[in-house]
Amino acid sequence: MTGDPAPDAGLLRITGPAKGGGGVARAADGAVVFVDGALPGELVAVTVVEERRDFRRAVVSEVVEASPDRVEPPCAAARAGCGGCDLLHLAPAAQPGWKAVVAADALARIGRLAPVPPVGVVSLPADGYRTTVRCLVHEGRAAYRRRRSHDPVVPDDCAVLHPLLEELLVEGRFADATAVTLRAGARTGERRAVVAPGAAGVRLPPDVRVVGADELRAGRRVWLHEEVAGHRFRISAASFFQVRPDGAEALVGLVRAALEGRSGPVADLYAGVGLFAASVAGDRPGVAVERSRSSVADARVNLAGVDARILALDVGRGRPTPCATVVADPAREGRGAAGAAVVDRTGAGRVVLVSCAPAALGRDLRLLGGHGFGVTSVTVVALFGGTTHVEAVAVLDR
Repeated sequence: MTGDPAPDAGLLRITGPAKGGGGVARAADGAVVFVDGALPGELVAVTVVEERRDFRRAVVSEVVEASPDRVEPPCAAARAGCGGCDLLHLAPAAQPGWKAVVAADALARIGRLAPVPPVGVVSLPADGYRTTVRCLVHEGRAAYRRRRSHDPVVPDDCAVLHPLLEELLVEGRFADATAVTLRAGARTGERRAVVAPGAAGVRLPPDVRVVGADELRAGRRVWLHEEVAGHRFRISAASFFQVRPDGAEALVGLVRAALEGRSGPVADLYAGVGLFAASVAGDRPGVAVERSRSSVADARVNLAGVDARILALDVGRGRPTPCATVVADPAREGRGAAGAAVVDRTGAGRVVLVSCAPAALGRDLRLLGGHGFGVTSVTVVALFGGTTHVEAVAVLDR
């Protein structure tokens, strides 16, 4: 992809990564330009597709000088416009470093950290890993959405899906459904399909537990199991769990390291089905706080025999439980001011924050800084190969 750019195209040097797998540059007039599909260091000819007061959006019309890390997306669906993976044009070996740069930018720009601490990286395999996926249904087939569109792309394969799910994605037939969520236990072999609005007429292998969204709303409970860090976890259809067991183990390993040598009770906030409470509690008493009824029901099973009280309530509304260490894995929007205040009132000397969005990570670190916490370390875990999703674990101390 070289050659002279079209005469009416703008020519920009990409200076850094941007959301959605693109790059950021400065136009000749100083305006910030976000360029879809561009990589840091590249010289690209662009076409501006949107102008705002503070920035512009553009698409690459030609790559004049390509990054050495640029590759042809290996997935036919991605080349056809599938929006499921937005970083396949970057070599897998370079993706963790790209994510570390994105995280560092959030620490500086949103977290207002100066200096920004070094960002560590835990790399994981970038294909065959994903054990849960949400799809729309198009003419009876599971489909992804076209990038920046609601139009369907029906894949004939999917490199990022675990083989247990790729079979269901490609060969499953979902009748008149509009959407389906597929999940597998990579280490147990169990498989599940939640079909909306209902499961009538669905054709899947006999081992797959098939349930309609209408049945779940009526009160039916369906779950499968996954094994992580020596524990077997029950995961109900309405409960959150990480998309890959090796990734969950990487997160558990970082949390364990942050708790090593520390005594006193641990508060697991936003505890979900009990991943961290079960995996890092050891001989420490603790409390697990979770508001999802489904996840709380699973946690009661998963934490049987663990010295942890389970509190079914919203973190921001409950009375803080005194503890020595807080582990928190909030939803994508982060913990917010209310959650940071709760952490402060626990009296904890250390916070281990698991974050799934750089902007939320930056905001939460800034809020916790206002309560006297300083950042000790930040590590990116490359959970989602082929995508711009950034998972990170930050350790903070008073």
